[in-house]
Amino acid sequence: MTQLIKVRQGIYTDIMALVDEEEGVPRAALRENLINGWVVIPANKSHKFLHPIGIGKGLRVKVNANLGASPAKSDLEDELKKLDVTLKAGADTVMDLTVLKDVVKIDDIRRALIEKCPVPIGTVPIYQAAVEAEGFENMSIDNYLRVFEKHARDGVDFATVHAGVTREAISLLEKRLLGVVSRGGSFLVRWMKKHNRQSFLYEHFDKVLDIAKEYDVTISLGDGLRPGAIEDSTDEAQVSELKIISELADKCRDYGVQVMIEGPGHVPLHEIEKNVKLEKELCKGAPFYVLGPLPTDIATGYDHIACAIGGALAAFHGADFLCYVTPKEHIGLPDLDDVREGVIVTKLAAHIADVARGNRQAVERNKRMSEARRDFNWDLMQELSLDPKKFHVLRKAECDKNPILENADYCSMCGEFCAVRVYKGK
Repeated sequence: MTQLIKVRQGIYTDIMALVDEEEGVPRAALRENLINGWVVIPANKSHKFLHPIGIGKGLRVKVNANLGASPAKSDLEDELKKLDVTLKAGADTVMDLTVLKDVVKIDDIRRALIEKCPVPIGTVPIYQAAVEAEGFENMSIDNYLRVFEKHARDGVDFATVHAGVTREAISLLEKRLLGVVSRGGSFLVRWMKKHNRQSFLYEHFDKVLDIAKEYDVTISLGDGLRPGAIEDSTDEAQVSELKIISELADKCRDYGVQVMIEGPGHVPLHEIEKNVKLEKELCKGAPFYVLGPLPTDIATGYDHIACAIGGALAAFHGADFLCYVTPKEHIGLPDLDDVREGVIVTKLAAHIADVARGNRQAVERNKRMSEARRDFNWDLMQELSLDPKKFHVLRKAECDKNPILENADYCSMCGEFCAVRVYKGK
């Protein structure tokens, strides 16, 4: 049984108990939010040694980090190193987005990541389905289901399924500046154009849910028509897909399958609130998983910062799950430093939103940091910092230049004229 079916039957699992204990939320509230589909706990029964987390209403905003090899670079050891970096930086989940022509390598990377990954892990099965079909135009529902079940059997906790991309939306895309920027979405659009048929994922969504239900894989309904340019934000194609996704979300719940919704994309700052509220309204409060949003198209090299700005605002207005962006977005495959920086800045966005939303743990952490600064407790400041490693590096560099700072009640910015020190009468 899935977590959703169990909680509906009055069963409160150890997984649920762990989530409410770590989040500090009342058991009754978590139970109600799970039953209504406002919270999901991605936890495949085949994922061994999983430390589960909850995503959704009343919980801390979560952060996902994307990993995965590409045709330009495919090295299992590199991906395992990236996994280690993301976990140490504080990612709540990871996704394996590997796309290679070698199916054996795809399987090896996914299975190695799952074996080493204590947090929920996600995939996008259509990527491998296209490879195994020897071209995305050759895909079929049977081919897709074989791949999806393989991922589920291996222990994947959540999977992006682009079932909301339908034939009716193709004509709407002609009005766009940048067309389709979702890899999975583009595969399906090309497939529908070649075969002049409705999407096999939309037509046979029930079969996908049968597998998800068996393994308790949380469905992440992919935004295959998300805008890849500010010019295309909140257009007819995007909204029409979201309306179909809302119907598919209902079907997931009817099956007893947990579901969350993926969202845009490139969205200007003044449309972010509208996008979040639209998803919450149409999808009946389902957890919202957003890429960014990126509120500008010109932040190349700094897209992770643009993402943090958009993500903080989206989460403040109700988004539940932020997918990181790295400095390499729109340029290439991220390296270890890019991955780490992407996680850190997205964690910053999540924390800013948590404070604004009144999350007790986030507010308390902020207060303790202020107390540490008041008391010039450098060790505690480092411990409470979002990035203790960087705090240590910066602090050490300052003390190396001026050893007197090691035990001083001031830093090199103001020296003995430190305002906090002066206010204390020193």
